[in-house]
Amino acid sequence: MSHHLTLTIVTQEKELLKQDIEQITAPTTSGEITVLPNHIPLFTQLQEGILRFKVDGKDTYVIITGGFMDVGPSNTITVLANSASFERDATLARAQEAREKAKEAMQEKIDTQAFVIAEAPLQRVLMEMKAYTAGLRKKRPTLPNV
Repeated sequence: MSHHLTLTIVTQEKELLKQDIEQITAPTTSGEITVLPNHIPLFTQLQEGILRFKVDGKDTYVIITGGFMDVGPSNTITVLANSASFERDATLARAQEAREKAKEAMQEKIDTQAFVIAEAPLQRVLMEMKAYTAGLRKKRPTLPNV
């Protein structure tokens, strides 16, 4: 029995990551799930949120904006994300600035469609801030070379 999983994260633009991991926790449309080695095959839809995976006992965070996750029979996991970025790419100052801009834009919008369009960047910034602060609490996890 294998004690690791091979994780591949792919976006429309590129393969973001291919790495052996110990486990992954993902935000699905049915709730958060954790996959360990030798998990049964699974295909699930992902919602916006934070993927968390362990390498050598240390957490790494990837912010995703939805997509799909395929857990294969050979300890392989493929994440097909609409978009994805590492927590290390999020800086608190940039996130707070974007949050203020998004809030201002939302206050100017009157109809529902315009409000939803203005709200999307705010939701992304809030996820970045959550991932950033989670990383700070965990003594800055080791990040893979990408």
